[in-house]
Amino acid sequence: MGIEIELYPERPNRHSRPLRGSYEHGDPLAVVLSRLGPKEGRLGRIDPCRDTALNEQDAGAALAELPRLEALADSPGQREAVRDLGRMLADCSATPGSWLLFVGD
Repeated sequence: MGIEIELYPERPNRHSRPLRGSYEHGDPLAVVLSRLGPKEGRLGRIDPCRDTALNEQDAGAALAELPRLEALADSPGQREAVRDLGRMLADCSATPGSWLLFVGD
């Protein structure tokens, strides 16, 4: 079970092409996110089994939740996954109209 992240310039649809993606840390990211309670902030809404989209405002709010997620990471791979997530969230929140798509298994 892993989660890939894709940054889109607009709300993603089947014809959209991502600006960039994060595909290296899917499994460790899914493990760390699973430690959050369901509905615990924006990051708690990410479902490792389904696709979840966050707009630029949600991405900005989720940045404030990263310290909690970092505290739940207990391996170097999980910590790197959280750092990568932070970079993707920051890029999305700084790009007007953009969306992050979390692609679950």
